[in-house]
Amino acid sequence: MKIIKFFNATIFPILLVNFIGILGYSIVIPILIFIVVDLGGNGFIYGILGAMYPFFQLIGAPVLGKLSDRIGRKKVLMISQAGTFIAWLLFLLAFILPKTTLWSSDADFTGSYIMTLPLILLFVARIFDGFTGGNVSVANAYLSDISTDDDRDKNFGMMGASTSLGFVLGPAVAGILASTFLGEALPIILAAMISLIAIIVITLKLHESNPCVVDTGSSGLTSFRRFFQVEHKDCYTDDIKSEVKANTFLEILKLDQIPLLYAIYFLTFLAFSLFYAGLPIYASTILKWSSIELGVFLAYSSVIMILVQGPLLSYLSGKVSNILFVAVGTIFLAISFYALSFPNIIVMYVANTLLSLGNGLMWPNFLSLLSKTGNHQTQGTIQGYGNSIGSCASIFGLILGGVLFENLQTQVFSIGAVIFLLIFILVLVNYLKNKKNLRSEQHRVETA
Repeated sequence: MKIIKFFNATIFPILLVNFIGILGYSIVIPILIFIVVDLGGNGFIYGILGAMYPFFQLIGAPVLGKLSDRIGRKKVLMISQAGTFIAWLLFLLAFILPKTTLWSSDADFTGSYIMTLPLILLFVARIFDGFTGGNVSVANAYLSDISTDDDRDKNFGMMGASTSLGFVLGPAVAGILASTFLGEALPIILAAMISLIAIIVITLKLHESNPCVVDTGSSGLTSFRRFFQVEHKDCYTDDIKSEVKANTFLEILKLDQIPLLYAIYFLTFLAFSLFYAGLPIYASTILKWSSIELGVFLAYSSVIMILVQGPLLSYLSGKVSNILFVAVGTIFLAISFYALSFPNIIVMYVANTLLSLGNGLMWPNFLSLLSKTGNHQTQGTIQGYGNSIGSCASIFGLILGGVLFENLQTQVFSIGAVIFLLIFILVLVNYLKNKKNLRSEQHRVETA
């Protein structure tokens, strides 16, 4: 009963919102490459399309993050999910439009593709979804608001597990639904319905978490101005970090550990963007997998991450430091990315296991470290800028991944392995530097 009450009172609603959002997003992953090709595109167009979301998220995430610090997390999550719902409706419209050719290309750099009207609409949908796509950073800020130092690691582990669960069900459901008579349209319909459910859950079940914002009771949407109406109060906490009121990117960078954490954010997203750009093309061209086989592969990965981020991290919470988890996770990720470059089904699944284990250990603990910086008045901004940095990496990585795969094939994954080795070196150097500074400080105190 205590556990049930704990989830209902604190983190369960945001875990549910995160799960629903990821489920809607992950449904399209194994089928998007097939939709793009069917509408006239190729690997290059797939990479460009994938880059649209993070590019416009780069613009929108800091705005939404700052907005959540000002008007509250709940309202910004509603805005974000509404944008996602509209984007899925545009996706569905693309299935109805005729495949009118706008232009075509057969260059060596881009490959052969035909740009059609519905393909353009997919770009519009991803642009709109990206601009309003600050839900991940705001959800992390929300979780940071309601977490204490005692349960922070466990809470972010549970958030990671809810993300992985969404990735388990999404690709699996997509593979099954795409094989029906409605084809790829049915998973998109389901994604739109899921986004609508997320809006309802946020409206009815999610309580405002930002202690610096007092909602005036204007939960109704009778007017745009009323929706944004809030009152502000001064935040008084025992945390010395409450004095920090950084707002601009340069001010955020001056906070302790932020430059390192943002560098890790960028490099991690860059490596995984190469993975997500190359894997669908790899699966459909070299491995000759169907959308169902790719969905099973991704679902298997998410099952491993659920086990790591849920039971394992909950058990180890407080027993192992965040920085050690990050370091060990990056080593697993480096090995797994290198193994992915070998087109053998057994090696692929071994690599997938290591990748899932590494990601499950690294990412929740990294987010926990990031959430310990700043305070309630800046956490949305910190998460928003972090999301934008990840978006920058995704833009570059998704475009580069599509291009590199056309030339390097599976060796593109080896580049990801090198990136994770670089992250490990950064973490190790920072750890040794902090340890040396701590010893110097202790020695100064002892000799004073």
